[in-house]
Amino acid sequence: MNRLPKAKRAQILQMLVEGSSLRSITRITGVSINTATKLLIDAGNACAAFHDERVRNVPARRVQVDEVWTFTYAKQKNVEAAKQAPPEAGDTWTWTAFDVDHKLVVSWLVGQRDGVAAYAFVSDLASRLRHRIQLTADGHQPYVAAVEDVFGADVDFAQLIKVYGHESATEAERRYSPPTCKSTVVKPITGDPDPKHISTSGVERQNLNIRMGVRRFTRLTNAFTKKFENHCHHVALWTVWYNWCRRHGSLRTTPAQAAGLTETWHDAEWLVGIVNDYAGRSN
Repeated sequence: MNRLPKAKRAQILQMLVEGSSLRSITRITGVSINTATKLLIDAGNACAAFHDERVRNVPARRVQVDEVWTFTYAKQKNVEAAKQAPPEAGDTWTWTAFDVDHKLVVSWLVGQRDGVAAYAFVSDLASRLRHRIQLTADGHQPYVAAVEDVFGADVDFAQLIKVYGHESATEAERRYSPPTCKSTVVKPITGDPDPKHISTSGVERQNLNIRMGVRRFTRLTNAFTKKFENHCHHVALWTVWYNWCRRHGSLRTTPAQAAGLTETWHDAEWLVGIVNDYAGRSN
């Protein structure tokens, strides 16, 4: 079977996590869309397994959680009229748990924004932690039941509820601008959360990172996800690259190094090695 050279595969993976679309990658590298997509699928499977195995016993103390929106195939309001829409079409939410001190993505989940997804997400987060943590979420109600069921009293949990509103403006101006945060309400839920650290600014900045790094999240373009599975593969790839390969500006190291998960800074060719190792184990 023909295989792309390692350097070419590393280039494609690097472009995938730097905000390039599959079509632009094919134009720049000269590979076919099927080849680039196959590499994304292989890398996604390998990176999901790698993250599941290696991001364990994380020494986090402060974790923030949030959900970032995009859509699959068609926006939710257009799904009913869409031709041949798959079952996963419509709103797609990526849940992220962010270790504020080490800048590490501890856990992620792609699914709906409901209680079932909240429970699965919080359960996965809890399984990866070494210590009791202070946990901050937004006002999304399913978090309350999920955190209580999973952590019980062994967590310091609070919600930061933001109250939004629009300044006076025309509807056309509002369409391209986020609503203005008018005020915030701090709501301690469990334990004794430190008021100084009740914040979601870290994970919200992380949402911006993923929107800039994964083309599927870019708003107001045609770069949306066509297949739910490929969206999951792309998030898995980006998460491993962010944790293990991208040096954080304030840390001067990668999040995985800061959290003690590795002593080495890695690059895109290392990602190719993960793909190859996973393929060898699967065969």
